[in-house]
Amino acid sequence: MPLSKAPFSQSEYDRRIRLVRQSMAERGIEVLFVTNPSNQFWLTGYDGWSFYTHQGVILPLEGAPFWWGRFMDANGARRTVWMEEENILHYNDIMVQSEVAHPMEDLASRLRIMGYGHGRIGVEMETYFYTAKAHAVLVEGLPDAEMIDASALVNWRRLIKSEDELNFMRRAARISELVIARAMDLIEPGMRKHDLVGELYRTAVQGEEDSWGDYPAIVPLLPSGADASAPHLTWNGEALKSGEATFIEQSGCYRRYHAPLCRTVFLGKPPQHMVDASQALTEGLNAGIEVARAGNRACDIARALNTELLKVGIERPNRAGYAVGCSYPPDWGEHTVSIRDTDETVLEPGMTFHFMPGLWMDDWGMETTETILIRESGAAETLSQIPRKLFIKD
Repeated sequence: MPLSKAPFSQSEYDRRIRLVRQSMAERGIEVLFVTNPSNQFWLTGYDGWSFYTHQGVILPLEGAPFWWGRFMDANGARRTVWMEEENILHYNDIMVQSEVAHPMEDLASRLRIMGYGHGRIGVEMETYFYTAKAHAVLVEGLPDAEMIDASALVNWRRLIKSEDELNFMRRAARISELVIARAMDLIEPGMRKHDLVGELYRTAVQGEEDSWGDYPAIVPLLPSGADASAPHLTWNGEALKSGEATFIEQSGCYRRYHAPLCRTVFLGKPPQHMVDASQALTEGLNAGIEVARAGNRACDIARALNTELLKVGIERPNRAGYAVGCSYPPDWGEHTVSIRDTDETVLEPGMTFHFMPGLWMDDWGMETTETILIRESGAAETLSQIPRKLFIKD
């Protein structure tokens, strides 16, 4: 087997597939078609920037999975997946972005040949990479099959990380530390934002020693001043200014695993309301981390945070975090557990979250965040070790 090309051992892939098949059996799914690139990677090791075309993993209840995709990307599968040649399937390139043929016609044909023409087929309806047209063509090609919405079936099985996965996330966390430290060293009034981002990209990709940096699922988020009231703005060619706060949200990435981290820096003397908010935010993070213990719930983290923020009159209508691990653009979240006061998911050892209670006010904003690991006992572990505070460069 070409296992040497995949990032994990055969026993690790066997464990993952066994877990997914348990969920398939519970829902009566005979074959699962996975389009989420993170789930494809998690099951097979496939790793390539080809998710802008139709591709996926076919997982039956028995035997090895199949990678299926574009003809020119089959070589990429041969270089990255753990399966044998016969489990790498491809469709003709004439179907790529065509108005007269569609890749799902090929997939429907293959599923019929495999014996699933009348089967119960699980598909990821709520994912960025499975379009309405794709579903319609697949249904048309399999009129006697039953399509089951299995959107987050694999995602939920990814929730508890193995030791191998945690090793990758710790490497990513170290890269995150390097990025934030570099940002705090360089940032100053007059520096153009795109110049700063270029240095941060260099730091993130260079990594450290054998922990080289992969591309993260989200680009650097770097808004300043009033723009920092919006959580998802990126950067521009403007110069950084005195009298403004800038938050830097980025994640180191090692072999597709992330450990997001954010800190805020104020250039000059910050106003008292921002100092007070930062202190409350730090206390809220500390309180949330303290209750982030096995046996407690995701909502307990959110409530501990909110208690501290309310002491300075801040109410947050947003969730305060989400599960993270391996991912591809456009998002590093796992789309399962959310840190919000209505999510009663019980915390278990091995779960990892981006605890990110950003404050986005009318004309200013700040973020202090941590990637946390639920441990066997005691409070959560923070994967990075950057001080939780508002950084000030006066």
